[in-house]
Amino acid sequence: MQLVLLADPSDPRLDDYRSLTDAALRRVQEPAAGLYMAESAKVIERALAAGHRPRSLLVQEKWIADAEALLGDADVPVFVVADEVAEQLTGYAVHRGVLAAMERPAEPPLHELLRSARLVLVLEDIADPTNVGAAFRAAAGLGADAVLVSPRCGDPLYRRSVRVSMGTVFQVPWTRIGEWADVAGELHAHGFDIAALALSDDAVSLDAYAASRPARVAVVMGTEGEGLSDAALAASDTVVTIPMSGGVDSLNVASAAAVTLWALSRP
Repeated sequence: MQLVLLADPSDPRLDDYRSLTDAALRRVQEPAAGLYMAESAKVIERALAAGHRPRSLLVQEKWIADAEALLGDADVPVFVVADEVAEQLTGYAVHRGVLAAMERPAEPPLHELLRSARLVLVLEDIADPTNVGAAFRAAAGLGADAVLVSPRCGDPLYRRSVRVSMGTVFQVPWTRIGEWADVAGELHAHGFDIAALALSDDAVSLDAYAASRPARVAVVMGTEGEGLSDAALAASDTVVTIPMSGGVDSLNVASAAAVTLWALSRP
């Protein structure tokens, strides 16, 4: 690896790491620039294990050994900066050690993910990166074969989503899908029952649905405020609800995804 000591936060070689707290800007900039940010040695290790390629690393001097352990002999620049430079550059106090600017991999075509999948999680318009990351973690831990994200859903490779997912966004196959008019046909062509999680008078309880679940299921989750779109509900084959008590009508979307995937992934 190439150790490069930098003292000037305005150095153009550090542009990938600039103003990481500006969420709106990063959501536009990172995909367009073909990169995403991985934060902490554990997350970077999982990204590398998934075959993702680092463009560069940013570390403070005390974390150089971690960078060496991650990269070995790889020919990747490692920018070494003082604590105050890292904070000026990124916009926050960097406590998790190593940051990496990673090359964004190409998203696979939908038919490729569906070919051998049996349980798929679909995230529609979920903007909060924390919820996106937590949903991916549930998908990884509870048996989903793939995750599909809508055109207006948050970026799974946004820094906070990656961190909250503990790097599981790298191990669960995912892709961004188009509008429901096209996606529903593709899911049905591959034999999927589209199960929309929503409150409805004609909804089937999750335990009843799981007891006689179809061979292939696409679970569709929407935003906590507005819920699923009319298009998603119209495309669904079944509306499913999680039985609740205590006067609570719904769960956080990531919690609901975890409960639903657990129920549907049991033998």
